[in-house]
Amino acid sequence: MGQGSEVLSATGSAKRGLGSRLGLSSFARTKTAPSWLWAAPSLLFLMLFFVLPLIDNAARSVATPSGLSAIAYVRFFGDGYYWGVLAQTIALSAVVTLLCLLVGYPVAFFLVRHSRTWAGLLMFCLVAPLLTSIVMRTFGWRALLGRQGVINMVLLDLGMVERPLSMASGIGTVLVALVHVLVPFMVLSIAGALQGIDRRLEESARILGAGRIATLARVTFPLSLDGVATGCILVFMIANGSFVTLLLLGGGSIQTIPLLIYQHMNSTRDFELISAMSNILLATAIGCLVLQSKFIRRRQLAK
Repeated sequence: MGQGSEVLSATGSAKRGLGSRLGLSSFARTKTAPSWLWAAPSLLFLMLFFVLPLIDNAARSVATPSGLSAIAYVRFFGDGYYWGVLAQTIALSAVVTLLCLLVGYPVAFFLVRHSRTWAGLLMFCLVAPLLTSIVMRTFGWRALLGRQGVINMVLLDLGMVERPLSMASGIGTVLVALVHVLVPFMVLSIAGALQGIDRRLEESARILGAGRIATLARVTFPLSLDGVATGCILVFMIANGSFVTLLLLGGGSIQTIPLLIYQHMNSTRDFELISAMSNILLATAIGCLVLQSKFIRRRQLAK
């Protein structure tokens, strides 16, 4: 014991001596930088490339040669056509969100509860579509569903159809392509919530006589609603701003605000109306975030 304490004392003295020679002791006594200083680069980046462009866009929507005016918003909300486009945008986003939930929840449940050895492969299959450009994924669907695409060729070879089917454009194709792109966000959000559920609660429900479906509906699903809400908000907001898929696969069957903004940019160059539509689309996304925060806060208070 005596030799051990002497060794520790000598080691500590050597460290203090080395630190004093290198000036580390005085450095350790100096005051640390303010906490906000560490966040300054991130805040500066957000200010330059996020906040200022939003302010500029808001200013463009009310700036006219004669001064400030809300005429662009009056034109938008005073025209039934724009109301219809806004309704189609929200309806399309809601349908895509619902389809992603119906597809994504079983996948997330299987991934968390039953995959085990296949979890890595399933996760790769989910994330792999996100590693390629959305333009490439969209053209991939055109290659599959086109009149000379793979599916039509197989149907013709099997004699199931007499002529190629027109499947490369339309609302159905748009929904399939958007769900393919956005379902990973839903799955990952729900999987995170399912992993946080105590399995003993499900086991208790089974012991008390509840079947698999009853346990899923009355125990597992209510406990995973936070992940469902997060996934729905993510999918809704991304679908709300999508236009490449609609542009390449829509075939003019549906009109949305992002697609209308793109068309106005290429034709009319009416920056006041374009900025106003952008702000309205942003307000829709912010409204979704507010609903999500209220839903999560209400659930936390209920707990």
